[in-house]
Amino acid sequence: MNTDLGNGRNLAAVLVEMKEELKEFLETRLAMFKTELREKLKMLKVAAPLALLGIVLLGTAYLLFTLALVGLVAAFLHDNPFRWCFAFLAVAVLWSLLGGVAAYFAKREFELNGLMPNRTLQVLKGDKVWIRSEAKNQI
Repeated sequence: MNTDLGNGRNLAAVLVEMKEELKEFLETRLAMFKTELREKLKMLKVAAPLALLGIVLLGTAYLLFTLALVGLVAAFLHDNPFRWCFAFLAVAVLWSLLGGVAAYFAKREFELNGLMPNRTLQVLKGDKVWIRSEAKNQI
């Protein structure tokens, strides 16, 4: 069996070279993926607490609105002053505003940065197109 490929290299040398190139290719793509994931985790460290804060504050606003509604109903049923009801409403509006602002910023962070490693996926798609074109050229 002739293992000489016509350029002075045998099949084993070509296979070793291909293996090394594939190894380098995979290491590069894995490093890109890890770097992009680290960047996404940094974003999550900012956005997740904001989202949690938004949820907590909006939940608090819901509870305060419920208490204010109960207070309003109780005020209509009895001749009690309305001042504590308006206090509940004022605090509920404040928590709603703060929770809405926090939720907005968290949502914006998620939309701007996303969670998928887009750069790595784009490079891999480009690699796929390149490999297909190289394969067609070799045939």
